[in-house]
Amino acid sequence: MLIRLLLLSCLIFLVHPASAEQAPTAFPGAVGWASGTAGGRGGKIIRVTNLNADGPGSLKAAIESKGPRIVVFEVGGQIDMGKTSLEIKEPFLTIAGQTAPSPGITIIKGGIDLKTHDVIIRHIRVRTGADGEKRMSGWEADSISTVAAHNVIIDHCTFMWGVDENMSASGPRFTGSTVEDWRKGTSRNITFSYNLAAEGLADSSHPKGEHSKGSLVHDNATGILFYRNIWAHNVERSPLLKGGVQAAMVNNLIYDPAKRAVHYNLMALEWAGQPYVTGELSAVGNVMRGGPSTDEGLPFLMLGGDGDLLYYGKDNIAVDKHGKALPAFGRYGETQAKLVPSKKPVSWWPGLSVLPARDVETHVLALAGARSWDRDMHDIRVLFFIAEGRGEILDDESRVGGYGTVQPTAAPFVESDWNLDTMEPKSGAYPGQKRGPQEALSPRDRVMRQ
Repeated sequence: MLIRLLLLSCLIFLVHPASAEQAPTAFPGAVGWASGTAGGRGGKIIRVTNLNADGPGSLKAAIESKGPRIVVFEVGGQIDMGKTSLEIKEPFLTIAGQTAPSPGITIIKGGIDLKTHDVIIRHIRVRTGADGEKRMSGWEADSISTVAAHNVIIDHCTFMWGVDENMSASGPRFTGSTVEDWRKGTSRNITFSYNLAAEGLADSSHPKGEHSKGSLVHDNATGILFYRNIWAHNVERSPLLKGGVQAAMVNNLIYDPAKRAVHYNLMALEWAGQPYVTGELSAVGNVMRGGPSTDEGLPFLMLGGDGDLLYYGKDNIAVDKHGKALPAFGRYGETQAKLVPSKKPVSWWPGLSVLPARDVETHVLALAGARSWDRDMHDIRVLFFIAEGRGEILDDESRVGGYGTVQPTAAPFVESDWNLDTMEPKSGAYPGQKRGPQEALSPRDRVMRQ
């Protein structure tokens, strides 16, 4: 299994069929209601030339530039944000982490708050972490969150050690006076595809105390697609869908959830005075596998709060760490909320290619996360521990070695080597992928010798 995983990890990209009305897509394999976004296509090329948190040549300066732009990297290594988060406020942006020289770009001690529209982010790692903050001290950054954003694709990225969530779609609940207004005022048309969201920190610096959370989809967010992602070692929210959300979950792997895996909750306290809106979820071909931290008998889907959920489920597998079947549904509130079964998919994007659930684990372990051809040590550790049924919920990143020291690298970005419409390499090989499958073995060997 391990050798097969490593051989598969040399694959560069996978093309999925898309419906004709969705063409042209952002890049080969783009899916979901945001799949047609151009991001920064046709705009200026901005080169990131240093790993500084701010200033000329930095990622932050490139993000804050105005107009359509494609951000490429002539450096590789860690960007230390010093407990601040990058804010993306200017639309029409592509961040092409695949252009960075090995080992790629990792943002540490911070996160990303995406507050605009028409943005594509690929092949970036974000490792937030507590960075020595005391328990409940108030540092509570997400690794990434869309905030009232729309037409966004987050693809092939790694998000770890979030102090709030690892990977979320958020925004205000009630903007305007109608349900249509509410939906326009918060995050909508967001695709999370082939990402790794792992090891949300539990008993850490969040002011609420325990807060190891995978993904939050805030009330009334619509057009949200989770496609072929991995959630691993998060206490809850893999994901949590709040009131009135419309979402689809397809071919995801949830490993070692502690208290809840997928859950839906319209909270009466938060909706006081507002008419309830029924949520919608299609869950197809997903796998939930219990691990060392998982409660006995944990269901795949749980319903809390007061609002109803219209639900379509098909070919989902849920087992404990010994392979014993787990319940498909459970509750964590004895209220009037109802799970309303649907005989056909709801909130469903028509161009989706769906794998059988039995093929999902091997597929996403090989391809999910940043730079599958150029894994770093922590991604390899998490993925191998999933495959082996190991790992745990963390309170602090230091338990697994922390940020470490990464030597910066540099290489020029050559425009003629890339298809600037999709930011795919013309050669079919990304930076660092030159020698074929055997190259993928060296990081694994380094991990196994530790």
